[in-house]
Formats: sequence, structure tokens, C-alpha cells
Amino acid sequence: QVQLVESGGGLVQTGGSLRLSCAPSESISNFYGMAWYRRQAPGKHRELVADIFSGEETSVAGAVKGRFTISRDNATNTVYLQMNNLKTEDTAVYYCSAAGRRFRHYDIWGQGTQVTVSS
Repeated sequence: QVQLVESGGGLVQTGGSLRLSCAPSESISNFYGMAWYRRQAPGKHRELVADIFSGEETSVAGAVKGRFTISRDNATNTVYLQMNNLKTEDTAVYYCSAAGRRFRHYDIWGQGTQVTVSS
């Protein structure tokens, strides 16, 4: 079973930066896409923040466009989410997710990493 291991969360002040990392237990090239989601409060739905596809095309949600960047490093088999100019509303648990090539559905999840932005 594929595992996704996230790291890089923490506490930062408004305007600060963090970089999240996601390392899958198999090659990134095996997936149709990889993404970062977040859940801002218990009971709220998880929202897509950004994703990156096998051809390295990316998409970023409007709420974070211009501040967050998703990228991947094939050499280290890691997907990153660079978060700049963080706002209090970015506080959430961030989850890495992967979509298999067959169904192209984000159904593989990491354990989540907490990001807290204080004012």
C-alpha cells in the first residue's frame, strides 16, 4: 500500500513562509497527479490547494494563487508546497494526496501536517 509522508508544518507569524514536503513510498512518476489539500477546521470539507500532474502542469486554488507554489523534485522523489505571505486563514491541517493513473482520483492520503499562522 502506498504511503505518503508529509513534513514541514509548524507555527509561523502572518507574512511568514513555510515549505511542506511529501515523500511517497513509490516513484512520483507512477501517479497521474499529486496534490495538497487542507482542512481549516474540524467538520469542514477538505479543499484542494494545489496539484501537479505527470507532465508537470500545475494548478493552484484562487485563495492562495500568487502565494503558494507546488513543485516536485524527481531526484528526491518529493513534492513540495512553498507557502509565502501566510495569512491567519491559511491555518489548517494540510494533506498530501496522490491519484493513480488508472482512475485519476485523489484517493491516497498522507496523515496530515498542521500549519498554524498567528497574527
